[in-house]
Amino acid sequence: MMGERRIGQDALFYEFSLERHVPKRHLLRSIDRFVELDGLRRELAPFYSETGRPSIDPELLIRMLIVGYCFGIRSERRLCEEVHLNLAYRWFCRLGLDGEVPDHSTFSKNRPGRFRESDLLRRLFETVLQRCIDERLVGGEGFAVDASLIQADTSDRNRVEDTACRGSTSSSCTPMSYPTPTILRTAQTPRHG
Repeated sequence: MMGERRIGQDALFYEFSLERHVPKRHLLRSIDRFVELDGLRRELAPFYSETGRPSIDPELLIRMLIVGYCFGIRSERRLCEEVHLNLAYRWFCRLGLDGEVPDHSTFSKNRPGRFRESDLLRRLFETVLQRCIDERLVGGEGFAVDASLIQADTSDRNRVEDTACRGSTSSSCTPMSYPTPTILRTAQTPRHG
């Protein structure tokens, strides 16, 4: 017999726990064990004003950046959308179900400003690395470099020829083309209106 979904009155209260909905073997659970941001506010205090409205919690911003790095989310706008929607990301960022995700422009203000001036990201990296060494997750004797070639996201009309071979008649010189850097292309484009 075909079942029919019965539409009744919704429950007045729901019990929901992010803790129960994030799988035990999720990558962020493993990372969360090693992320200690206890002294973060104390270190950043000199870079914040005593007056004005309260800022976004720097621990939230750092946790969001970790999510972005771990899951390859390169756009800050996209990162904010993903943290807003993904339960595991909300759990890792300590947002709960109703916590507000900061606007993407918050990163633009903090990364080149407070975070760079305080040298926070470098020290955070060194702390996490030392913790991984202490836990014997890494040895520190060698290192690897990823030299993967990634195709540029540009069209052929935005390419610039290599100047080293310009005008050369040598058979060993093969002209190469490189994508025009977006920032240069933007700077050279006149604005209308």
